[in-house]
Amino acid sequence: MAIMEKSVSSSKSLEQLLGHDEFINRHLGPSPDEIQSMLETVGASSLTEFIASTVPADILLKDDLNLASPFSEAQTLQQLQSYGEQNEVFKSYIGMGYYGTHVPQVIQRNVLENPGWYTAYTPYQAEIAQGRLEALLNFQQMVMDLTGMEMANASLLDEATAAAEAMALCKRASKHKSNTFFVADDVHPQTLDVVRTRAKYFGFEVVVGPLATVCEQEIFGALFSYPGTTGNVEDLTECVAQVHSQKGLVAVASDLLSLALLKPPGEMDVDIVVGSAQRFGVPMGFGGPHAAFLATRDAYKRSTPGRIIGVSKDRRGKTALRMAMQTREQHIRRDKATSNICTAQALLANMASFYAVYHGPDGIRRIAERVHRLTSMLACGLRSNGTELLHDHFFDTITVRVGDQKGLIAAAIGKRINLRTIDDDLVGISLDETTTVEDVQALLSVFGAAADIDALAAEACEGTVIPEVIQRTSDYLTHPVFNRYHSETEMLRYLKRLENKDFSLTHGMIPLGSCTMKLNATTEMVPVTQNGFANLHPFAPEDQVVGYQKLIKQLGDWLVEITGYDSISMQPNSGAQGEYAGLLAIRRYHASLGQEHRNICLIPSSAHGTNPASASMMGLKVVVVKTDDDGNIDIADLTAKAEQHSENLSSLMITYPSTHGVFETTVGTACEIVHEHGGQVYMDGANMNALVGVAKPGLIGSDVSHLNLHKTFCIPHGGGGPGMGPIGVKSHLAPFLPNHSVCPEDGLEPGGAVASAQFGSAAILPISWAYIYMMGAEGLKRATEVAILNANYIARRLEGSFDILYKGQNGRVAHECIVDIRPIKAESGITEEDIAKRLMDYGFHAPTMSWPVAGTIMIEPTESESKAELDRFCDALLQIREEIREVESGKISAEQSPLRHAPHTLDDIVDPDWDRQYDRQKAVQPTAATRESKFWPTVNRIDNVFGDRNFVCSCPPISDYEEE
Repeated sequence: MAIMEKSVSSSKSLEQLLGHDEFINRHLGPSPDEIQSMLETVGASSLTEFIASTVPADILLKDDLNLASPFSEAQTLQQLQSYGEQNEVFKSYIGMGYYGTHVPQVIQRNVLENPGWYTAYTPYQAEIAQGRLEALLNFQQMVMDLTGMEMANASLLDEATAAAEAMALCKRASKHKSNTFFVADDVHPQTLDVVRTRAKYFGFEVVVGPLATVCEQEIFGALFSYPGTTGNVEDLTECVAQVHSQKGLVAVASDLLSLALLKPPGEMDVDIVVGSAQRFGVPMGFGGPHAAFLATRDAYKRSTPGRIIGVSKDRRGKTALRMAMQTREQHIRRDKATSNICTAQALLANMASFYAVYHGPDGIRRIAERVHRLTSMLACGLRSNGTELLHDHFFDTITVRVGDQKGLIAAAIGKRINLRTIDDDLVGISLDETTTVEDVQALLSVFGAAADIDALAAEACEGTVIPEVIQRTSDYLTHPVFNRYHSETEMLRYLKRLENKDFSLTHGMIPLGSCTMKLNATTEMVPVTQNGFANLHPFAPEDQVVGYQKLIKQLGDWLVEITGYDSISMQPNSGAQGEYAGLLAIRRYHASLGQEHRNICLIPSSAHGTNPASASMMGLKVVVVKTDDDGNIDIADLTAKAEQHSENLSSLMITYPSTHGVFETTVGTACEIVHEHGGQVYMDGANMNALVGVAKPGLIGSDVSHLNLHKTFCIPHGGGGPGMGPIGVKSHLAPFLPNHSVCPEDGLEPGGAVASAQFGSAAILPISWAYIYMMGAEGLKRATEVAILNANYIARRLEGSFDILYKGQNGRVAHECIVDIRPIKAESGITEEDIAKRLMDYGFHAPTMSWPVAGTIMIEPTESESKAELDRFCDALLQIREEIREVESGKISAEQSPLRHAPHTLDDIVDPDWDRQYDRQKAVQPTAATRESKFWPTVNRIDNVFGDRNFVCSCPPISDYEEE
């Protein structure tokens, strides 16, 4: 009997079966059913109705974004591969602070590509960040050792920014009254670019000249280069002494690898050393991200920009690390700041420190000696061919004079080699860790020189290329951490041991207000380490970076559509840098109209500290605008101050949704008031993740915004950087976007560079590109809607037990909410810090503490957290509230409560002298979730006062750890 075949039928459309939009639901935490359940909790029937009742009608978009439909992860990777293949990775000898490097695979796989490292947040909660704090402390020690300085910070954005920060530090610490800063003419051109931009608005004059002419100037400080951009190395001691004789300070831009062979600047009595740690195992990435460094004297530690990791003790006396100083300028000095550093480059600093740990002092010296030997062999071969070398003394870079520069460059390109062009008849060649003997032979062949490698090797050994007076004799990297993890087995275990000490998104929700710790999808991260994106020099010829150019142009076009602006600059490589670049565009615009006198910047009292700091750095005078009892801008006060300062009004800096986490209904009015008086509106894009697809800042009335790609568009925080802060502007400001002297852009006014590379940290731009490509217009809007819903769901669940400080229309919050702990503290003595530390016992990172209002916590759940995780978090806070009620009722004192002893560690559990008034299970397993999966803080609450009084920013002896 025949069996009839039955076809499989489905009600799904072909488009649904193709699954191009599957990523949207992978990015969003709550399922459709969970979204409906949460809507019921907040009193809405649909997302459309909910958003309409939350976002002011006059800014709500009527039409969807004009973006393509979503693409699948497979399609995205295919398109990214295509872009990567359109980038041609030639052998680069361009140098200028960017070098090929071998990223140790144990570090690439287990740090750079590991979400346990790249999804962690800035270590503000030190008890659950001991791993990356140790790695950053190692970074500081590495820099101190190699530079010969007394202290170092935990990284800055890039070398040019670090040099500009050094200039500001020179001014603050110098006793000379001059406003002139000297820059030697052998400093990298991109570094000089940024120094000039920063100096102009500080009111400094920059004088550029040969090193020997420094004594001819009346200056407060000087910047030298060691080695110079064309390769020269020389003793700086006499020039340093000359600057010191007139009470000026000296900063030196240096190369870490060279300092394995060269006398460290600290031994020449310099005051500040800056540079990049890129060649310590971090790919060039078409310009970044890389960890810059700034090392200085101990006497200047209170004036040092950026973060400094210090050694302290926990409650049990155990060695513990913390951020001893961080972002101090914008938080403490605000409108008197000389720095607005916010984002560091923690992930890349960690990689560089691990590179030093893995290779150790002998390995670092061997790499340096190999690079130097091959450079010497190349120099010998060129000299034998009659080629003139510009300098006799060098480390890894030689500059040669040629008759036919264009012909030589073309011949090199024919062999897939990139050289540096300098002036009309000079060519620079910089060798690096990846250079081989065969590469030297290929270089010599470009010049038509003979290549008897054995003879060249012998000749190179005989010469004295580095003068004896500047040859290094002092030891470095002597701490045990740099001398015990050289086998891959030991290194792997060390990396894992540190990772296990840190809380990241791999463990649970990080509900930080104003920080947006959303999913950093694996597909988005893939291109970061691929050859076509990772190994390109930022100053490679344009026809070799076609894929990058297409991707960056497409990403820029998408951001224009999303923001409602007309142009985008990708140069700023942090949010704070974006603020600076935005204000810079405003200042240059006013100057073009003959209105350079406009120098008043209005800033609400609730603003993030980087806002007044950025304004101060732009030479603007900050005038504070009041906020009302509901946290909104006081329109009457804004009107009065705009009228008062009408003639000199430069700008208004606002954040939208507001810093207080609400959609203010008068934002359009505020913009109109400022425009009426000739000012421009800078809208901080920190909260753009509450606007994408719902509203556009460029249509609200603002003229410029920065965008935190490391927040809204999924670039991970990396434990405190990397970040990107591109700016969007209206058409009248477009000509004043940052330009770049090495890679000038048509249509832009000259100058105004804010970062070392034209596109900032270009290697991480594919992350944001992939996010937008996979989400499409539909997904981006849904992400915003769910982010706002998740925040309102948390606020509603916590109401009754906690006070929600600010609400917008219809009692709604935006994408974050502020919980007021002040009434609880008044009643019980329990503080926001106690709650933050107790949350660690429940398996959570704390929300943002005491900002923007002291005595509060700010919660931002993002759209990527599921309802189950939101409920776990709310349940934890509600249970902690019950613990507080036990204190309020007198059942237990605040000092004896689990909140005051939190976080609890294994040391507490195994303590034979446990004498607490609560049991051990309540201490460490307060919920069923913690019994199923427990994250253990490795130290108890850290003694910040001890750390401040006993400031140590170098690695403690290994015995401090072994005794634990």
